[in-house]
Amino acid sequence: MNGHVVVTGGAGYIGSVLTEMLLAAGARVTVLDRLFFGDTLADLMRRDRLRVVRDDIRACDPALLEGADAVCDLAALSNDPAGELDPRKTMEINFEGRARICRLAKRAGVRRYVLASSCSIYGFQDDVVDETGPTQPLTTYAHANARAEEAVLGEASSRFCVTALRQATVYGASRRMRFDLAINGMTLAAHRTGRVRILRDGTQWRPMVHVHDTSRAFLCALDAESETVNGEIFNVGSDDQNLQILPLAERVAAAIGVPFVADWYGDPDHRSYRASFSKIADRLGYRTTRTPEDGAREVAAGLRAGTLRDGPETRTVEWYRELIRWHTMTREVAMNGAIL
Repeated sequence: MNGHVVVTGGAGYIGSVLTEMLLAAGARVTVLDRLFFGDTLADLMRRDRLRVVRDDIRACDPALLEGADAVCDLAALSNDPAGELDPRKTMEINFEGRARICRLAKRAGVRRYVLASSCSIYGFQDDVVDETGPTQPLTTYAHANARAEEAVLGEASSRFCVTALRQATVYGASRRMRFDLAINGMTLAAHRTGRVRILRDGTQWRPMVHVHDTSRAFLCALDAESETVNGEIFNVGSDDQNLQILPLAERVAAAIGVPFVADWYGDPDHRSYRASFSKIADRLGYRTTRTPEDGAREVAAGLRAGTLRDGPETRTVEWYRELIRWHTMTREVAMNGAIL
């Protein structure tokens, strides 16, 4: 992909990795991001093919999309717990905001649009489910993804190629690090305490995918023939990374060389699902290249070297709560100042 790509949420956990990959592939990239988690792309700004715009997908200037060849739409409140902080805002951003970007892209003559969706929309499934199977969204985040898929796929036409990527649970190191994801969180806890944190009861199934592998799926969708991906949904991951949480935790401990000691937390998770990834493999020739062990080792190495650091901003819900607190405090100070 060597055209002009707009990446919403391009400074985020997945977006920052995707942005760097696009630049390496020769693309010119415009990142649209609120930068709530900081300017993770600062050291890339020396490249003349990168532009970062701090704005909101719900209100940004439509002119931002003019002249773009493709849009990768990743901007969202990024997990199930964060989506419940304010369900109304979650729907505004994750559904309405992304549907707006898709409509604006089509109006601006953009040729391709790729939506970052999530396998979380499967919710609870007894059997392995593919893209034609039933969805059962159990959270606001999952409902918003389902609504966004419906909205953007409805915009597909012969001149506007639309693809939705349902990503497995992501892991691995990123410029905008997250330790609120299963493998990353397990690795951090084992590194710090020698105990692996596991959300009860450990029997729940999750599909997993490395952040570099899921970013590669966006490039595959952009480079594929339009008739192969237009109007299509693809699960992103691999069949061999449909994993139960307790055995996964044991693998993480072994990968980083610590004895397995479980540190259970939370209420039993009602989400449990396995996804089929044969469609993306068969249609696009897509294969994952990294394993949970690879991810755990790279995160542990980053923690040891100090290149990855834990903090409130690495846990999405905690950071959003902090931002809400700062916003409330600032607003109260301003109001009191005006009164005084």
